[in-house]
Amino acid sequence: MHEMSKGANIGLATLSEDTGAVVVGLSWSSAAGDGDADVSVLLVDDSGKVRGETDFYFYNHPAAEDGSVQLLGKVPTENGSEDRISLDLTAIPEDITTIVVAASQYGGARFGDLDDLRMTVTDRSGEPLLGFSIEDATIETAFIFGELYRRNAEWKFRAVGQGYETGLAGLATDFGIAVDEEDEPPTAALSTGPAEADGSPASGIAPAPQAAGTVMIPAQAGAEGEPAVATTPAPARRRATRTTKKKITLPKAAKRSLAENDSWKPARLFPVPSYKSDREREVRATSVLLSVMAEVPEFGRRLTAGFGAPAGRMQTFTEVSLPHGDSPKRPDGVIRTERAGKLWTALVETKTNGNPLKSEQVQNYMDIAARRGYEAVITLSNDVALEGSPLVEVKTDGRRKHKVSLWHLSWAEVAHQAQMLIRHEGVGNAAHAWLLQELLHYLQHENSGCHGFQNMGPSWVPVRNGIDTETLCQGDPRAVEVVESWERLIRQVCLRLGGELGQKTLPVQRARRGTDPKSRRTALADRLCEEGKLSAELRVDGAHDILSITADLRTGKIRTSMDVPTPDGAYPLSIAKRFLRALDEAPADLHVETLLEGRSGPRGTLERLRPEPGDLLPKDGAVITGFRLSLFKGMGNSRGSTESGFIRSIDEAVDRFYGSVVAPLGQFEQRRTPRARPATAPSGTE
Repeated sequence: MHEMSKGANIGLATLSEDTGAVVVGLSWSSAAGDGDADVSVLLVDDSGKVRGETDFYFYNHPAAEDGSVQLLGKVPTENGSEDRISLDLTAIPEDITTIVVAASQYGGARFGDLDDLRMTVTDRSGEPLLGFSIEDATIETAFIFGELYRRNAEWKFRAVGQGYETGLAGLATDFGIAVDEEDEPPTAALSTGPAEADGSPASGIAPAPQAAGTVMIPAQAGAEGEPAVATTPAPARRRATRTTKKKITLPKAAKRSLAENDSWKPARLFPVPSYKSDREREVRATSVLLSVMAEVPEFGRRLTAGFGAPAGRMQTFTEVSLPHGDSPKRPDGVIRTERAGKLWTALVETKTNGNPLKSEQVQNYMDIAARRGYEAVITLSNDVALEGSPLVEVKTDGRRKHKVSLWHLSWAEVAHQAQMLIRHEGVGNAAHAWLLQELLHYLQHENSGCHGFQNMGPSWVPVRNGIDTETLCQGDPRAVEVVESWERLIRQVCLRLGGELGQKTLPVQRARRGTDPKSRRTALADRLCEEGKLSAELRVDGAHDILSITADLRTGKIRTSMDVPTPDGAYPLSIAKRFLRALDEAPADLHVETLLEGRSGPRGTLERLRPEPGDLLPKDGAVITGFRLSLFKGMGNSRGSTESGFIRSIDEAVDRFYGSVVAPLGQFEQRRTPRARPATAPSGTE
């Protein structure tokens, strides 16, 4: 990888022979685990300005219609998170001369509070081309990391590292983005998307509470195509970037059925009969997925952009026979994308249920792809890939000039992307939204075999028994396997929760800089042997607080908890009363603990504290810094995802805590310092 210094530039053609499409990564970390930022991309012409608002891409406008720019979202890394952007340079309009890559913070946060600010560029095969680290960040709230620009029909990169103290609005204004001025924005009820007939949220998980200052745009536009009117739950900041045109989403609330009784099942495009063969499940799942990818451009691009596929006409095939030695091989599927007369091809290997990927099988496809000049091999299974822990081991021949990249998708990730599109971000066609709905129903059906991570592995029972009998010693490799399974489970919980809420949800990483995955998991395994606990932290994008999950294998209890800081400038008793009122609908067995400076204070269940809010106040008058909320649940023992399984119990614990505790806290949290962001996209029907 070529390391860049601030102000330096280099031609992409000097770094790789294939730079028609690249993936840009922006990463950062925080020792406290609370660092975050939003990426944005601006397409600029010779004037140094954007041609219009559609040339500005951010979380509310994540992709270009032609697929030239696609914000792929955040992925967890060992030391923090990384936001990835797919750029198809062959599809960038001719009058665009510069692609500006930036990031911004909000709510008073500054880039100087983050560590390891870094930008990387990789080619379509995933080969790193260049890296640029920013080490002089201080009070900036927005940063231009770098830019790609044309010179004599060649794309070059410049390491910029320019900061702004005026945030995203100031950066956008410099490049010609119109900014709305709102001296006294109106107030209105917070819109959280589609709801049931009685007005309650359609999902079992309540939507993430929006911060004060977040501008909500109703899905219905004004007359004659005029922009919809923005409303806010609380006074918003004066400047907010404008939103883009709405897209089509499907309401979560089902229409009233015309069936005579509840036993009638609606006809489905993709029926799921009771298969007796895993092979039948794999064939059908592959065909269903690939057909929808080809028919719904937004979905196909979303799944393949991160693999280096260009935006273009996509065709998919199943059960293709390809020569290999004495007998032909038949990959489960093939994806081909055409752009400007060039083909990008990937072979697909699929597994359903708990069937593992086979190294020999994947190796054969890697060899076939290399000989035929294909770009990638994509594996698809219920397992979740982790950094530093590959699902299959393959060997690559370094003497071959043509490189083949190996990528992995989890069925949980496929379902997550489908749900994000049809429930929150929208697609451009109503029929496409319906197709994605049918795909999602198929994936979630109990007979599909596409349920995501569903087995803690063979080491789960021995490790659990060893902890119970206190015979598990540090250094036991089985404990490392359980830690890896736990990490996969948490990644899947994030995908499922994020899909329900329409917000990016990621595990919080607190590893020291430079810690490799193997040593980090070994240290966590030693803690498991010593303490008998598995712990994780989740952060929902846009939420203030971190959700903690602890599975105590000794007591058989799962604890979900969250620390809520108190607002400044209020009397302690008023804070306690308002806090308990916000939890009026929370479970009676919710544990509430008062947090003081450097120590814990009074505690009790919500049932006991509701009549006497004063019991939350310390007797010595110490300053209250916050409250810790906790729910406890019995832990499933089996390693699978059955009703009595450990995986199911974790899912249920997170759902209950988020739906019944976190969501109702919105009114209390709005009185705290707002985490203002630019206007958000339409999320449902008005």
